[in-house]
Amino acid sequence: MMKIAIIGGGNSAHTLIPLLSNSGMEINLLTRKPDKWSKTIELDYIQPSGEYVKSFQGQLNKISDEPADIIPDVDIIILCLPVHIYRSMLHTIAPYINKSKDVYIGTVYGQGGFNWMTNEIKTEFKLENIKTFAFGLIPWICRTETYGKKGIVYGAKPINIAAVEPSSDFDFLNKTLFQKVVHDWFGHGSFKQADNFLSLTLSVDNQILHTARMHGLFKEYGGEWDNMEAIPIFYADFSELSAGILRGLDTDYSLIRNAIKMQFPKKKFTYMMDYIEQDNMTNIQNNKSYLDTFSNSSILALIKPPVVKKHGKWVLNMKHRFLTDDVLYGLCIAKSIAEMLEINTYHIDNTLTWAQGMMGEKIISNHKLVIFEEVKRDKFKYGIPEAYGLESLEDLCD
Repeated sequence: MMKIAIIGGGNSAHTLIPLLSNSGMEINLLTRKPDKWSKTIELDYIQPSGEYVKSFQGQLNKISDEPADIIPDVDIIILCLPVHIYRSMLHTIAPYINKSKDVYIGTVYGQGGFNWMTNEIKTEFKLENIKTFAFGLIPWICRTETYGKKGIVYGAKPINIAAVEPSSDFDFLNKTLFQKVVHDWFGHGSFKQADNFLSLTLSVDNQILHTARMHGLFKEYGGEWDNMEAIPIFYADFSELSAGILRGLDTDYSLIRNAIKMQFPKKKFTYMMDYIEQDNMTNIQNNKSYLDTFSNSSILALIKPPVVKKHGKWVLNMKHRFLTDDVLYGLCIAKSIAEMLEINTYHIDNTLTWAQGMMGEKIISNHKLVIFEEVKRDKFKYGIPEAYGLESLEDLCD
């Protein structure tokens, strides 16, 4: 029986626990809120149309907020957290990782240089036994119905990507873990192997989608509304203005991706893709435009922008992970790599300039990042390569 530690209580945790428990694995949970979790976690599988399919029940072996209770015996650790918390959490649990056997550490969403983070703790804590994996995108559309008790999943994506280090362990993980969260329970869904983690870092989804929409909502509405009814749906009401910002950000990322491929012609970047290409491959679709990728989804039609009440109005929440994840561990990484490549990124610069004002940060000035001193003061705040001592393109592609 493989022992797995789930770290965090996000939507994906509520999905993974029942699926892996039903696959015969022992599941431990590390959470800040252990009192809010039941030992039995339910998961309803519902079609996007709303049709109920079936339910799963998963059992938790241990629930704790203490890494010493959860980490020492496990074979696999899976982070289900906001991206900007990955790195600090890895440093929190590293002292408790078993050094006497191979331990796999992974995440369901491989944004932000996940291998840089695990390599860092491997060196700092002398954990040569750890191995790393990350999914390119979360393999399902899922949500939490009742925190700590019940989740809802709308099925598995047909095609998923994963990077594994060492790469030779992909087949083992695919058989023992990856297929257990897709095909074994949904009858479809497969994983393809990315050649490297940089392909996941520079293939974009949330990094440009969330930031473009938040920027667009601010430009169109001033980022505030008198009542909840007036707030547009985040995805289904995606406007041409927001789509234009999204297109511009993806164009800048493509400049970076293409330059990386030219710089390293002997390396493979099979799954380092632009936004539409990745969405079409993952969902086996043929969308032609950015609006096509989500405007017709009945699931995404339910989601409102993140807002908070302020001075009698509903305003965009500028402390939400849509910015802390996707600016600090998304656009800033792309901008840093662009500077290494000496590439101008007008659209990324424009959104970073807007975001820094809204977040009360100083990120960019005169089209150059100005966060390097802040990186020295606050180790975990920004995900740029320089935060790990990676100063060159060769370091990133090693």
